Amino acid sequence: MARSDTLLIVADSERDADMLYATGFFSTDPFVYLRIDGQARVYLQDAELDRARRQVVGCEVGALSEHHPGCDDDRRPAHFAAVIRAVLKRTGRRRVTVPASFPAGMSRELRRLNLKVKVAKGAVFPAREIKTSAEVKKISAALTMAEVGLSEGIEALRRAQIGRDRSLHLLHSPLTSERLRGIIESAVAHAGGTAVRTFVSCGRQSGHPLERGSGPLKAGEPIILDVFPRSQKTGYHADLARTVVKGRASEAVRRLFDTVKTGQKLALGLLRDGVLAAGIHRAVADYFVREGFETGVRRGRFEGFFHPTGHGLGLELHEQPNLSESSRHIVRAGQVLAVEPGLYYPGVGGVRLEDVVLVEAGRCRNLTKFEKELEV
Repeated sequence: MARSDTLLIVADSERDADMLYATGFFSTDPFVYLRIDGQARVYLQDAELDRARRQVVGCEVGALSEHHPGCDDDRRPAHFAAVIRAVLKRTGRRRVTVPASFPAGMSRELRRLNLKVKVAKGAVFPAREIKTSAEVKKISAALTMAEVGLSEGIEALRRAQIGRDRSLHLLHSPLTSERLRGIIESAVAHAGGTAVRTFVSCGRQSGHPLERGSGPLKAGEPIILDVFPRSQKTGYHADLARTVVKGRASEAVRRLFDTVKTGQKLALGLLRDGVLAAGIHRAVADYFVREGFETGVRRGRFEGFFHPTGHGLGLELHEQPNLSESSRHIVRAGQVLAVEPGLYYPGVGGVRLEDVVLVEAGRCRNLTKFEKELEV
């Protein structure tokens, strides 16, 4: 969208990445952001004003109640719309551009007040895709939180005892996906992050890439650990996955692991400024096929390599570009990507390895320090 457009966002910055990017301010309650002639302004409830004046970056700060008294304690779309109309009236504006995620009810109220609402065709902050050095440091800090959690999880697996039925026990109690998830997420929290829906999937469950995992963990089977915390301080995300086996891995799992590890190395070697995102994915998929790992549907379910090679990372867990077969994106220097090839087969299980990297002019720099060991 053009810089000259009047940009409007109404959202809470705890969940809306654009609002957090625009203001640098965390709020669980929705507020108003308006950019008019390049000048950004935010309007919040009275209780937030003092904190906002200290913490909001690059914006003038005003009170919602100055323009509509009822909006301070009753934040219905109609009240927000009245505030927005009052502000725009003073500047002679009647048209706003909003993000694609803008609330439909709010749009309806604005149009009822004879304001024109235009939905932006692309990102309202295209600069979000290219990370500054400060943003890279924030993502790296979140990645450290993920590594702390993953380290605690793998250490718990190392200390676990193997029972007669290959089930794992820790401190004389069964070690389940749920219990190991709690260990990982507690460690992340102590490090300053919030981890939710962490993946701990074992055996057959690991053959489904989006399976969180449940029930007892067993020795000799692949266990996918995928941790994607958000920094409580900055709002930036990390994304880190490893696949491990407690005890001895089968030859089939070992071959899966080695192939995925080499496939990821191939992707990292191709990542640099100016390359086609789809080309990277195809190179990894073609390599897997050459190694004998076909992708397709068998008995009604997908197997092989059937998710993107990676995705952008930042204030949202999944950002542009997308490293997939259908992607039209071009990789650019300054993008931060999570690179996560994987192979999944019902009879064997799955293997996924994921690192976070920074794209540079002639290469990519791996921000991840965590080792890749199959057997623990």
